[in-house]
Amino acid sequence: MTLKGQVRYRDLEGGVWVLETEDGQTYQLAGGDRKLKQDGRNVEVDGDTDSGAVTAQMVGPVFTVRTYRFV
Repeated sequence: MTLKGQVRYRDLEGGVWVLETEDGQTYQLAGGDRKLKQDGRNVEVDGDTDSGAVTAQMVGPVFTVRTYRFV
């Protein structure tokens, strides 16, 4: 699955990195490296969702990043 959007940091329960997609969906990011985790960067990410995962932040489905590129 490929998604495009903006990386955002949310200060919830110790902090969490999310992807806000162009269509308004929010995914909690898992994986990727620290280069990806820069607030405000526009990216295209490829990976898989784990909609059954439960996290402390509960900001949206967990998206495990395989690859990414800045756009």
